[in-house]
Amino acid sequence: MLASSPHSGDWLFAMPITSCGLRLDDEAVRVAVGLRLGLSLCVPHKCQCGSLVTAHGLHGFICRKAPSRHHALNDLVAFASAAIPVAKEHQGLSRADGKRPDGLTMVPWREGKPLTWDVTVVCPLAESYIGDSATNAGSAAKAAATRKAAKYAVLERTHIFQPVAVENLGTMNASAYGF
Repeated sequence: MLASSPHSGDWLFAMPITSCGLRLDDEAVRVAVGLRLGLSLCVPHKCQCGSLVTAHGLHGFICRKAPSRHHALNDLVAFASAAIPVAKEHQGLSRADGKRPDGLTMVPWREGKPLTWDVTVVCPLAESYIGDSATNAGSAAKAAATRKAAKYAVLERTHIFQPVAVENLGTMNASAYGF
C-alpha cells in the first residue's frame, strides 16, 4: 500500500542530474530498490541502541540514534521560501512548554499574518502507525500533521500554521503538497 501512495515513486522518474542534487549513488539505489521490492538489505545484527536489526534493515527508519532527517527537511522548506525572509526556530514563538515551530516568515504570508511551519518525519512502519498504514496510504503523515496542528493551535490567532509531515517511505500530508 505504501508504494501506491501519491508521489511515492516519483524518484523513479527523476533525471539523474548531479549538479541539481538529483543523482542517487549506487548504495542509495540499492537500498531504495530493495525497500520497494521487499528484499534483504543487510545481515541481521544488533543496533547501537540495542535493538535487533532484521535482514530487511527497517529498524533504521525508527531508531532514535539514526541520523536526523528533520534538520535537512527543515532547511529545504526554508530554502524553498528563499524569496521571502525567514527565521528558523524563532525565539518569540515559544509555547508555555518551550516548544516552538521550525520556521517563521518575517513578512506577512496571507491575511496579514506571517507563516509558521513545523516539520516532522514519521515512519509508517513504526508499531504506532503500521496497522493504519497497511490499508491507508499516507495515514501516518496525516496523523502526524493533525498532532502538529493541535500542538500549535494557539498560534492560529496571529499566524498561519503549516504542518509538514513526511513519511520516510515517500509521502507527506495533503496540505504540505500545496505549500
